[in-house]
Order: sequence, then structure tokens, then C-alpha cells
Amino acid sequence: MPRDFRRRPLPAWLAHPLRWQRLPVPWAAVARGALAAGPLLGVGIGTGHPAAGVLAALGAMLAGVNDRPGTRRNGIVHIGLPALAGTAGVLLGGTAATVAPGWWAIPVIFVVGLVSGAVSVVGPVCSTAGMQLLVAVIIGMGMPLPGPAWFKALCFLGGAGWLLLLRLVLRPPGTLDGGRATLATVFDALGDALAAVGTPGAVPARRRLTAAFDRAEEAMRLHRLFRRLLTPGDRLLIERYAAATALCEAAVALLWEARPLPPRVSDGPRRLATAIRTHSPAGPLPAPGASTAARAAFDRALLDAAVVFARTTPEHSAADLPSAPARSRVRWRVLGAAGREYALRVALCVAASASVALALRANHWYWLPATAAFLVKPDMGPLFSRVVNRFVGTAVGVLVFAGLAAAFGGGWWPAVAAAAGGALVPVATRHFALQTAVVTVLVLSFVSVGGDTQAAGNRLADTAIACGIVLLIGHLPRLVDPAARAGLRVGTALRCTERYLDHILTVSASERSGERMALRRAAYRALAEARATADTAAAELGRTVDWVPVVAAAERIVDAATACAVRIEHGAPRPSEREAREVTGVLTALAAALDGTGGPTVPEFITAPECETLADVVAELRRIRAAAA
Repeated sequence: MPRDFRRRPLPAWLAHPLRWQRLPVPWAAVARGALAAGPLLGVGIGTGHPAAGVLAALGAMLAGVNDRPGTRRNGIVHIGLPALAGTAGVLLGGTAATVAPGWWAIPVIFVVGLVSGAVSVVGPVCSTAGMQLLVAVIIGMGMPLPGPAWFKALCFLGGAGWLLLLRLVLRPPGTLDGGRATLATVFDALGDALAAVGTPGAVPARRRLTAAFDRAEEAMRLHRLFRRLLTPGDRLLIERYAAATALCEAAVALLWEARPLPPRVSDGPRRLATAIRTHSPAGPLPAPGASTAARAAFDRALLDAAVVFARTTPEHSAADLPSAPARSRVRWRVLGAAGREYALRVALCVAASASVALALRANHWYWLPATAAFLVKPDMGPLFSRVVNRFVGTAVGVLVFAGLAAAFGGGWWPAVAAAAGGALVPVATRHFALQTAVVTVLVLSFVSVGGDTQAAGNRLADTAIACGIVLLIGHLPRLVDPAARAGLRVGTALRCTERYLDHILTVSASERSGERMALRRAAYRALAEARATADTAAAELGRTVDWVPVVAAAERIVDAATACAVRIEHGAPRPSEREAREVTGVLTALAAALDGTGGPTVPEFITAPECETLADVVAELRRIRAAAA
């Protein structure tokens, strides 16, 4: 065999199922998982109410899947909102099974699938809530457990509430308050980004900084959501967040200039991170060395941060928090092209799966459409990768469960298996096949307690059928197009960039600080979503467009716009109105061409502006046109 052939890498669609995330073991979540589903199932067995124990354990298991690292307030939202959606789903499904059993399940599941898919495009939490709503409706309609619908929903909610209570109570010793911990992470990422200026690691470091800011911004919003009256400590934390935001803008401009910085520059943000964690003074910060507009902006922001960190009480009686996404923007996502496309795909997959399942085994039909509901989610990777990992994970889980059943027979062993599986759920999130195997063992333990002792073989067959249905519908022309989904995300990011750049060029510096930061954050959030979608599309089977270079060019446009803002604020000439409108107009035209709302081709443009301030932005616009053409 030729040596060049042996060294050729696997295609992305084939290599993706083998990818494994390297993450630290979340020991607190492992302890919560061990104390959740298994003990609840054991209580149901011991008290003679196995059905109630199964539903409570199921609620705890689904809540455990959402038990991710973050603040306690994050946990309330990330676990609580999907749990409420799942409770509503069990109630709806149980009621529908009583009122209109049998084949009436198909239109009910189709409508719920439409709602679930449309809501899922809003964000990660809504995606999880939408999926849990759909799966709970299917379980409520198809799982043959005794009891009224309201009682089933109450048991499900009790199980999820039990894990949420454990999340609020069980905290590792020495854990920081969530807002302080996420803000300290921002300063750490800022220090890493400054150390990477002028090196090949600058772009990944900036992306990590953006991700850290996204987490901190969410923590700050939730801080205000759960505390309508802010304490002085809360306001001081928000002022420090504002200082980090100004430092980040200047750091992005330094990354754009790509001139390596002395090591002492990156030490400043790291000292601020230590000060947050230890409640101690920041100590001496780097001396100014303003050689460029970006360095002058950084030095000024660092001086302002030193003043904020030196205070023990907030300067203002009220402090502004990051603005939440506008309701109109959320409505546009749900009712827009992405929401409609995903809603139809989810509804068709689960309805077709339910139809096949009802034809095969009317008494135990819920597994097949529930499997399809998980498989259809693009959050879990490319379609082929999801299907392969789902089938392999289910096969492994069935084999493990069959071995346990043969070794231990009846008795309490399902509760012990559920406790072990619950402890493994937080670790299993690093690979979809491993997570599927653990969840399969858990669910088979539940249904065996519920009386279905022949479930293992049927589950594997149902999973194979669901994989085939999702693969078939997932590759239907005009219904599912990962490239179009990526183009829509890139177009959205460019529209956010256009609003940001227009604000920079048309609003005076004294009026624009707070709104400018919010617009810049919105642009980078949209870019992060576009990059995730482009990475998924790049690993799809039979892809025709590589969107990763387009997203990279869009990221450089936002970086160039940030550098433009810093230069204007520090005395660079402002472009004329004609130049500003020409550049922002091209951004709008590019967005329309990429997301399908405008012409089918990327527009030809543009004459170089006379103002040097926009030269970098124009250069990046030309590059993105070349990448997208």
C-alpha cells in the first residue's frame, strides 16, 4: 500500500464519531447523580409504588443530563426550565392518551414536534426544554404506567426537583460565588489572549475569551433575575464586569494589530482574576506603554479597572447589566427560516417514527419516536455521527443491561444499576455514544421495574429503525440543508456586525459606550453560534460548501470593526457619511446573499474608502466575499 495513501486523514464525516472531549471529572455532579435516580427508584420499589418510582427516577435522570458546570443560578435555569417543560409534556401526553388513545398520538406528536423544533432555535436552554417537552409527551402517551396524568406529572416534577435541590445544597468546599467565579475566568482568558498576541494561538485565544464572556454575561443576567434589589456587593461585581468589557475591547484591538506584547502586560488581568478569587488587592499593575491607539486604549482601561478594584463600595447607586436579547429577536428566530425548517424536520421524524412503532407494537411504542427526537437534534453533532454513536451506544447499553439481568435476576438490582448509571451521566457527556450507553442502562432499569421484562431486544431494533428514518428524512432535498443553516447563521452574524459598525461610525464616543459594548457582544455571540453550526456542517455526509473559512473571515470583520472603534475613540479621523454607508451597506448585502434573503450570489464591491480607519474592514470584506463566492 502506498505510504501517501496510509497517511491520508479520514474524511470529517467519518472521523467525527471518534472524537472524544477531554473534560475534568465533575465530582459534585457525580455525587448528585448517584443520589438521584437510583434512590428514587429504590423508594418506589420499597414502598410498593414502582410506577411512581419510575417516573420520579426518569425526571431525575433527564435533569441529571442537564446538570452541567456553572453557577447555582445557572443550574436553576438549565435544570428547572427543561424540568417544567417535561412536566407539562407528561401531563399533556397522559391526558391525550386518556382522551384520544392509539393512532391519535400521531397528530398530537406532530404538533408538539413543530413547537419543540421551533422553540429549540432560540438557544441551548430552550433547545433542551423543547426536546424534553417532546420526549415527555411521547412517554406520557406511550409508556404503560398506571395512574392519572396529573399524578404522573407530579412524580416526574418531584424527581427533577430532587436533583435540583441536591444541586443547590451540595457544593464543593471553597466554591466561589457563581458570578465571581465566571468573572475571574474572564480575566484569566483575557490574560491568555494578551499572551498570545502576535502568535498562531491568537485566534483560538480570542474565541476562548468570547466563550468566557458569554458565560459571565449569562451569570450576570441571572444574578439580576433572581435578585431584583441589588446589594452593594452585586453592584460592585457589575462594575468589575464593565471594567472587564472595556479591557476586552482594547485586547481585541491589540490582537488585531498582532504586535507581540511584553509578558508583564498579560500579568495585569491575571492579577485582577486573583483579586476576585481571594478578595485581596490586585497589587501593582503593568506600567503604561502607549505606542499605538490599541495600547493606549488598553492602558486606559487597565487604569480604570485598577480604580474599580481598589473600591470596596460601588460608585453608583445603580449599575447597568448586559441587555437581554430583545423579544422581537427571539420571535424572529422562532418564526424565521431556521425555526420553520427545524420544526418541520422534527415533526416529520417523530411522527413517522411513531407511525412505524404503533404498527409494530402498539403497547410499547414510545422508544422509537423518543429515539428519533434525540437523533434529530443538530446540537449533538453531524447527522451521520449522531446515528452511528446512537446505535453503538444503545447496543453496548443493551448488552450491559442483559449481563446485569442474567447475573442478578430480580430484586433491588435495577435501583443499584440506576444509581451507578446516574453517577456516570455527568462523565458520559464527553461522548455521545457513551452517554447513550449509560442512558440506555438507566431506561431499561426503569422499564424492567415497570413490568416490561422483554425490553432490551426491542429497544435495539427500535433504535435501528429510528436511525434509518432520521437518516432518510435528514437527507431529503429542500428539507434539511446544513449549508443553508450555516449560511443563515453567518448572515445573522454579519447583520449584527453591521449594526455594531454603523453605531461606531455614526454615534459620538461620549454617547455610545454602553450600547456599543452590547452590540459588540451581540456580534460575537452570533459569530460563536455561526462557528458551531459551520463546524457541524463541515462534518456532514456529502457536504458541498465549507463554511468554516467564511465564519473565520466574518470573525476578522468584527475584530477589524473593534479596532476601528478604538482608533476613532483615540483621535483617528472619522470616515465620511458616504464611506460609512458604503461599508455598512456592503455588510447588509453580504448578509442577504449568505442567508438567502437577498440575491443568490455574493455582491461585487467596493471602492476603497479614502479614510484609513475603514481600510482593514474593507480588506476583510473583500476576503469574506472571496471565501463565500
